[in-house]
Order: sequence, then structure tokens, then C-alpha cells
Amino acid sequence: MALAKILWVDDEIESLRSQKLFLESKGYAVDTLTNGYDALDYVKEHIVDVVLLDETMPGITGLETLAKIKEINQQLPVVLITKNETENLMNDAIGSQISDYLIKPVNPNQVLLSLKKIIENRRLVAERTTSAYQQEFRNLFMALNSSPDYNEWMELYKKLVYWELEMEKSDSPEMREVFQSQKNEANTEFFKFINKNYTSWVHPKSTDAPIMSHTLFRYKVLPHLEKGKPLFVALIDNLRYDQWKSIQPAFAESFRIQEEETFYSILPTATQYSRNAIFAGRMPVEIEKHFPHQWKNDEEEGGKNLYEEDFLKDQLKHLHNDGIKYSYTKVLNHQDGQKLVDNIHNLLQNDLNVIVYNFVDMLSHARTEMEVLKELASDETSYRSITASWFEHSPLHQALKKIAEKPLTLIVATDHGSVRVKTACKVIGDKQTTANLRYKHGRNLNYEPKEILAFRDPKEAGLPSPTVNSSFIFAREDGYLCYPNNFNYYANYYKNTFQHGGVSLEEMIIPVIRMTNK
Repeated sequence: MALAKILWVDDEIESLRSQKLFLESKGYAVDTLTNGYDALDYVKEHIVDVVLLDETMPGITGLETLAKIKEINQQLPVVLITKNETENLMNDAIGSQISDYLIKPVNPNQVLLSLKKIIENRRLVAERTTSAYQQEFRNLFMALNSSPDYNEWMELYKKLVYWELEMEKSDSPEMREVFQSQKNEANTEFFKFINKNYTSWVHPKSTDAPIMSHTLFRYKVLPHLEKGKPLFVALIDNLRYDQWKSIQPAFAESFRIQEEETFYSILPTATQYSRNAIFAGRMPVEIEKHFPHQWKNDEEEGGKNLYEEDFLKDQLKHLHNDGIKYSYTKVLNHQDGQKLVDNIHNLLQNDLNVIVYNFVDMLSHARTEMEVLKELASDETSYRSITASWFEHSPLHQALKKIAEKPLTLIVATDHGSVRVKTACKVIGDKQTTANLRYKHGRNLNYEPKEILAFRDPKEAGLPSPTVNSSFIFAREDGYLCYPNNFNYYANYYKNTFQHGGVSLEEMIIPVIRMTNK
């Protein structure tokens, strides 16, 4: 059976007989025609995998034939072959969605390479990806078992995300399974690492800690403030590092990426804690102390993220007291997004513009509640795909494209990530216990200690004590916390949903990217 069916259209086809025989010797079935009209009739009536098309032919030209072929079958790959090297022709051909462009006289191996790229690309990439990961597997295994520090954990997680994205090209379910078990093992080790080190990081006198939510502005934003060059900070809520990689190409069209880094979300990896810490430049226990009226604990009435602008103003005064001109915009829905698009040029007058964009967080919560989104985002691959599709068409993308040619610096960051939960863990608590699935606080909590990271004194983790004798507990890896009553119902209902608040690589190691205009 032939590898593929090729149609070669050239008015001098007799002179290409040796090329035809060469391709047939490599396993391709090749039919030949001498003009565009016959080619169009042929494509209507026969299955063809690739068309090799001469540009200069009597009757209708190659480009005219190409346009009509695309009308018949838009997906059919066409390789244009021409003596003409003018830039205009190349631009027209590329604009007409050719798959490749070859200059005469063509070498048989050139044609073969072009066909392989088009027809066998997926198989060859899949084979190469599988083989490369097999070689890398041992290096990752050794790195995981060599007691990585917080910088090495960030590098390790980047590598795991790289291989996770590469595995999408592999057609080997076995290798994907091997990768998934390695990622699970990484999360097991990461949990031990956080268990051992977290309290020392958030201790007020700590001198050795990674950049975290409460130090993000100090180290990653304010050093890039320049008079006369506006600095934009887009904080996209609940954006994992792998989701950043899925939207990176859209940013790269308009901006030059200068620095692609990660930092650590504080615990709980939840908007109310991590985002308030980002804007206040303080841990939650300190926010409560300095802003007793604005800080709200989980069980208190009222919005939990209503005072971010107040916190930001205080942090700017505290760290950068020379009166910078700034704006703060929060986008909660599409209407807010359109206002941002309309107003984005006015923001260029400011030194600093902070935009909080809530979409990804809404998506992950909606996904839990809505069956249609459960179908659309059933795993990490589809979750990334939805994120990319959303960003491509979002008001945020439109707004940033409008100012991309202006001299500016853009920082994209997030407050926390999310993890797909699979393992239900039983927790017993009194009526005051919170309902969150990846973390809870309350009194008299009963749980299986090995499934949980617990702080009996919340201050150890830089957290306020909502009530006397309250403790905080955090789910590890892919666990989620359910009460014993109706346990099976809730365990099934929330299984395979994306949640946040707990301890995992996906929730805690998150992107911060600096870009400039091209």
C-alpha cells in the first residue's frame, strides 16, 4: 500500500520522469497532469494527499489553480514549484496557504523532504518525542531524588511542563502513562519539600526564600518602573505555567519576551489569600493587622477581594514614595473587557497600569458546576486548548494589541494555579469549618495526617486565625477534601475537576513574564 497519493501538475512533466520514479521507489503513488484545468477535474473526482504544482503553465497559472483547488478542498496540501523567485509571488503563494514552496530545478531529495514534512510529520515527530523523553526520563528521575532547592524545583517543573506539552505530539499511550507517573512522583516529593520548608520562607526574618506572592511587586514589578515608559501589569487569575505556554504564541506576535520566570504562590493557593498578598505586599496575617476592616476571612460576609486597589496604593507608598501615576482596572466580565479595549490608549499616560483579569478563574469554577464545560475541559490538554482559544479572542488580547507598538513594558503574572483532583480525602469538622475543597480551616478537624499539610497555629504559615483554636489544613497532590456525609456523592461530583487552594506544583509554581514592545 502506498504511503500517500501525489498529484504532480507540470506542463513539462515528461522531463520529470526520473523524479516520479524516485518518489515511487520511496513508496508514494504518483499521478501526473500537464495543466491546471485537468488538475481541478482530477481533485474533484479522486482522493489526493498532496498536490505538487508548477507555477508557470499554459491556460491557468499555478496560483490560479491553487486558489480553485482550495475552493474544492481547503485542507488539501499544495506545494508550489516555480522558477520565479520574486518576493511578490512568494507572498501571494504563502497568503494562499501553500504548504511548501520549491524553486526549480528541484532536487529529488528536496521534493521527498517536503512530502515527509507534510505527510509523515506527525509520525516522525511522535517517534522522536517518545525517544527523546526516554532519554530524559533518567535525568528527571535523578533530579527529583537529589533534594532540589526552591530554584531547582522551579526549573524541574518547567522541564516537566515542557515534556507534558511535547507528549501531546506522541502517539504512545504507554509513554504518556510513564510521564504521568513521573509527574505524580514529582508532586509527592514537592509536597515533602513544602512541608519541610514553607514555614521558614514566610517567617518575617527569613533571608532565604523564593519570590512569593507578597514579594512579587517588590522584586518583579517595581524595579521595571521607568519615567516616560508605561509599565502594564496584567494579572490573569488562576493561570498555570502550562496554560501560559499555550497563550505565549499570541503574546509573541506583538511583544518581545525578555524574561520568562516563575515564582511561588503562598498558601492557600486561592484568590482571596494570594492576590491580596500580591497587592498588599504582605502576608495575610499582616494584612489583617494593618487593614482590620478590609480583610475578610472565608466565613465572613462580603467580597474577599474588594480592596486590592487600597492595598496596592499602600504598597506603592511604602516601596516607591515618589508619587507615581498609576491605574487599577479589574475585568470581571466581557462588558468590563470592552471598556478596557476602549480605554487602553488613555492608560499610556500613567507610569503603572495594573489590570486584573478574572476569566481563567471563572472558567475553572464554572467547569466544576457546568456539565458542558466538564466535557470541554476534561483533562489538561483540553483545558490548555480552551485557555488559548479564550485568550486569542479575548478583550485583553485586543486591548494589548492596540498598544503593542508603543514603547512600554508588559508584565504578565497570576495569583495561583489549579490542579485536577482525583483522590477524595475524608475530613470531619464542626459547623464553622469552611467548604473549600483544597484547604479548610476550623476547630477540631479530624483527617488522615499523611494526606494533609496542617498548621495548628495559622500564624506559622503567615495566616490569620479566624477563630480561637482554628487550624488550617491543605490537600496534597491531587487530593480533595470531602465531609463524610454524602461522601460518595461529592467524591464523584468533584472528581476530575480543576481546584485550587492546596499544595501542588501546578498551584504553587506560577508564571511571571516580562515583555517589551517589538
